[in-house]
Amino acid sequence: MPNIKSAIKRVKTSESAKAQNIQVKSAMRTAIKKAEAAVVTNDAAVAQNFAEAASKLDKAAGKGLIHKNAAARKKSRLAKKINSLNA
Repeated sequence: MPNIKSAIKRVKTSESAKAQNIQVKSAMRTAIKKAEAAVVTNDAAVAQNFAEAASKLDKAAGKGLIHKNAAARKKSRLAKKINSLNA
């Protein structure tokens, strides 16, 4: 445990930031899984699930949790699955 006051504050803020990052990343993964499951089951709510997953991916990329190109790649692959379902 650090002795310096600013270091103690940094530990507290980094722990709270870590908890927030875990929450955002988990929500992102869940949204992606829901969208992929909707594609597999040919569910009617595919578009809504895709929009939610794309939003979560963009938020995670904006916060720096994942790279922006990784977010774009995941959205593209998800869109490709949805489009193949319609074709």
